[in-house]
Amino acid sequence: MSNRDALRDLQSRLAERLQLARTEARPMSWLAVECAGTGLLVPLAGAGEIFSVGPLLPVPHTQPWFVGVANLRGGLHGVVDLAAFLGLRAPHPPDAPRDQARLLALNGSLGAHSALLVDRLAGLRSGEQLVAEADDGGDRPPFARGRWRDAEGRVWQEIDLAALARHEQFLAIAA
Repeated sequence: MSNRDALRDLQSRLAERLQLARTEARPMSWLAVECAGTGLLVPLAGAGEIFSVGPLLPVPHTQPWFVGVANLRGGLHGVVDLAAFLGLRAPHPPDAPRDQARLLALNGSLGAHSALLVDRLAGLRSGEQLVAEADDGGDRPPFARGRWRDAEGRVWQEIDLAALARHEQFLAIAA
């Protein structure tokens, strides 16, 4: 099986699991992604479709973390480099290789035609697989929810996509 077929099979299985997770009555379920080596959890309710990174049209005079605009299923979506937006690393140059990177479109119900550029998908997580971390009282943006630890001891930061889509800095793309 070629790498392309394996990737297509993985994406198909992940899409099926996402759809199943949306229809099941589980109180907590997330899509796990990695950005600059940091584990992030996004609620399935706020997540839309996952896309391979295709052609991106750069937009002049925007923030460095605003990668550009992508045509996703016939709709234009602004693309935000999530790792750069969160300050985890400098923005990738437009021509940088993005082998495992994906675009995570925000759910249309959030009213934002946006997609997040993430470095890697890490599968699905449920509340049964994670243990809540104690709040350290640190200063976090309003879209950063709880922190969770998995069985391997890795810490995951939950990102509320609805709050992110309304966040002033996320909406202010002009440089």
